[in-house]
Amino acid sequence: MYYVSMFIQYAGQYLKTRLQYRADVLVEILSDFLFQAVNLIFILVVFGHTQSLVGWSQDEIIFIYGFFLIPFAVFGAFFNIWDFNERYIVKGEMDRILTRPIHSLFQVTLERMELESLFGAVTGFAVMMYAGFRLDLPFYWHDPFVFLLFIIGGVFVYAGIFIMIASISFYSDSRTSIMPMMYNIGNYGRYPVDIYNRAIRFVLTWVLPFAFVGMYPAAYFLRKEEWYGYAFLTPVVGAVFFAIAVFVWNQGVKQYRGAGN
Repeated sequence: MYYVSMFIQYAGQYLKTRLQYRADVLVEILSDFLFQAVNLIFILVVFGHTQSLVGWSQDEIIFIYGFFLIPFAVFGAFFNIWDFNERYIVKGEMDRILTRPIHSLFQVTLERMELESLFGAVTGFAVMMYAGFRLDLPFYWHDPFVFLLFIIGGVFVYAGIFIMIASISFYSDSRTSIMPMMYNIGNYGRYPVDIYNRAIRFVLTWVLPFAFVGMYPAAYFLRKEEWYGYAFLTPVVGAVFFAIAVFVWNQGVKQYRGAGN
């Protein structure tokens, strides 16, 4: 309950700060929407030249893209640690974090939250509903619970990968370009993995499991029975990667020597 209370207080202060500049928030939301629209247009352009992509129809891939946007938006809202190295290690903000009686990772995520990113989840859900209606997908009473479980699993996959990357900064404070590169690789998860060769498919499933953010869980709702096994592994993979990430983070904190000479 202590951590829940801290989250509510941080979120309240964040909203007060952001709502002082409402125009900036609206511009950010609009820019995110335009970025998502461009990606959607890209899918439409591809299907302007073909009827299917390795057996996947246009509406099915749009559905996968919409599903992908939801865990990605939640991750962006609560695990916005792209600049962890520069802000907390190079500039020494980690020293301040470690003087407070709360887990360092939890505090960093609270300080870097961007709640306006959650609007991306609304867009993703709308895209899913549009594609699902066109596909005439069946709906079962347990689907909302499975959906929530898959979303949490997808968020943990993304969070686990990027927390592990951020933890590298505890061992080497030099600036790297790993974060942007990993962000670009993560975008591969919004397309069916069987459009890639075996090596990339293996990486996206077991090494950098971004396929569990979009394609695999979405395949369950598309009633692709051949992918059900992978779909139900989503929360397991998410829990494993997030647990490993927290362990790596805790070990990294022990190696942190502080800012200065």
